[in-house]
Amino acid sequence: MASLLLEKRFLEWLGEDAPLGDVTSEAIIPEGLTVRAVVEAGEEGIAACVEEASLILRSLGLSVRLYKRSGEKVGRGDRIMELEGDARKILLVERTLLNLLSYLFGIATTTHRLVEKARRINPAVRIAATRKVVPGLRYLAKRAVEIGGGDTHRLSLSDAVLVKDNHLVILGSVEEAVRKAREKASFTHKIEVEVETMEDAVKAAEAGVDIVMADNFNPESLARLIRVLEEKGLRGKVLVEASGGIGPENIEAYVKAGPDIISTSYITMKAHPIDLSLDIVEVKEH
Repeated sequence: MASLLLEKRFLEWLGEDAPLGDVTSEAIIPEGLTVRAVVEAGEEGIAACVEEASLILRSLGLSVRLYKRSGEKVGRGDRIMELEGDARKILLVERTLLNLLSYLFGIATTTHRLVEKARRINPAVRIAATRKVVPGLRYLAKRAVEIGGGDTHRLSLSDAVLVKDNHLVILGSVEEAVRKAREKASFTHKIEVEVETMEDAVKAAEAGVDIVMADNFNPESLARLIRVLEEKGLRGKVLVEASGGIGPENIEAYVKAGPDIISTSYITMKAHPIDLSLDIVEVKEH
C-alpha cells in the first residue's frame, strides 16, 4: 500500500513540474531513445529512501540498479543508482528525483550526526523527530529519520494523545486534560503532556501520564526537573522528553541533563540537503 501511495504522490509532483509535458525534451530528444544515467553524490552523507525511489522509478518503466542502500555512507563522487530507459522519461523525472533524495539524504545525515553526538554521552537517549515536516513528505521524512538512527515520534495526530499548550489553554489545567484523556483514549494510546513549568510537569507526572514533555526548558531547568521528579518518587514512572530549540550546538548539554528523549524539528526542517546529480553516461540505439 505504501508503494502505491508513493507512486501516486510522485506522479503528482511530476505533474506540478511538467503540467503540459517537458517541452524541451519533446522538442529535441528523439522519441523512443534509450539512455543510461547515474545518480552521484557531490558530498558526504547517509543514503536514505533509495529503495522507495527505485520502486517508483520501476513503476514508471525504468530499470534501476542500486549502488547504495539506505543507511549506508556515501562520499563525494559515489554512485547512488543507475537508471536505464526512455531518455525523455529520465529527463522528466530528473529534478523531482534529485530534489526528493537530496532532502531525504540530508535528514538521514543530520539525524545520524545528532544521534552520534548524543550517544557518546548517553547511549540510551532517543533522538526523535517532531511533526514539523514538509506537507506531503511525512512518510519519507520520518523514514529518513529512522534510517539516520532517530526515533520517528508520532507519525500523525492519530498515534498518541499529546496534550499541548493550546489544549491546556482551553481546558484550564493539566489535571483536567489528563482526566479527559484517560476517559476517552484507547488503552493502546500513550498519554503525553507538553509542559512549560516545573509545577505543571510534576502535576502531569502525579496524574499518571506516560510521558512529560519539557518544552523550551534550558538544560539547567531540565536537570532540576528530573531531580524533583526523583525526589518525589515519580522519575521511574514517566519518560521525560526535552523539546524546543535543540540542535547541534546544544544537544550535548541537553543529553547531560538526563532526559529519556530529545525531540527536535532541526533534523527535518533545518537539515542541509546533500548535493546529488544525475548524468547521462550512455546513449543507446533506438
